[in-house]
Amino acid sequence: RPEIAHAHQPVMSPSHHGWDGNGAAAVPTPMPKRLDGKVAIVTGGARGIGEAIVRLFAKHGARVVTADIDDAAGEALASALGPQVSFVRCDVSVEDDVRRAVDWALSRHGGRLDVYCNNAGVLGRQTRAARSILSFDASEFDRVLRVNALGAALGMKHAARAMAPRRAGSIVSVASVAAVLGGLGPHAYTASKHAIVGLTKNAACELGAHGVRVNCVSPFGVATPMLINAWRQGHDDATADADRDLDLDVTVPSDQEVEKMEEVVRGLATLKGPTLRPRDIAEAVLFLASDEARYI
Repeated sequence: RPEIAHAHQPVMSPSHHGWDGNGAAAVPTPMPKRLDGKVAIVTGGARGIGEAIVRLFAKHGARVVTADIDDAAGEALASALGPQVSFVRCDVSVEDDVRRAVDWALSRHGGRLDVYCNNAGVLGRQTRAARSILSFDASEFDRVLRVNALGAALGMKHAARAMAPRRAGSIVSVASVAAVLGGLGPHAYTASKHAIVGLTKNAACELGAHGVRVNCVSPFGVATPMLINAWRQGHDDATADADRDLDLDVTVPSDQEVEKMEEVVRGLATLKGPTLRPRDIAEAVLFLASDEARYI
């Protein structure tokens, strides 16, 4: 199918073909914007997968609120994408921050919220010692679950508060392949992503009665700055500083690091050929957020 082979190019249906009924050349009609006029919040939207989601949502006509703790990256992204994208500081593990982000979006966009994407997350420490159950750290476990699982639950709560009265809306969370298969991530991270899948099922059962759809995607590994930072940690046990928050201390990876990580991921992947990138995950989230997925 041409839309598979050329996923990043506009696809025209037969009615949009470049020839009219008389065989003369016609100007192709662009595909409609799939989120035109909708209001969306994307947590962890300042970089990585979240940034790709924000960019794609905006391209498809959404007014997007980027909610993140990285002020500099969030403000820069909003500035680059124009007035339809805004930034609000939000630590998803703090309920007051999540409530404030939703209220801010509602006040800015006429009381409307159509899409809430729970993307914010942390991997936790990746050193060999930290990944072993024999070195289980209760405080680390609590920290990761507060961001990944509690953050998703708070997002669902406050998104539903805005969506249920309108009897419409889509909540999409980003889980992980680690929510499906074992042995692919640290114990805290794996537990947190399993929790997101469980929360998604439970919330979907409840909120479906109010016309609100709840879904999640579980991506394979992607060469984001966060994953590359984790890879650095795994090869740098001796110098890892236990007092630093290594999920936040992420430097921009070099092209060589990105290529190396993509090579590793391709080697592990079942599907050979394409390389999974943030845009691919954003496309899946876009589908679930759009009216094309209205019964999913």
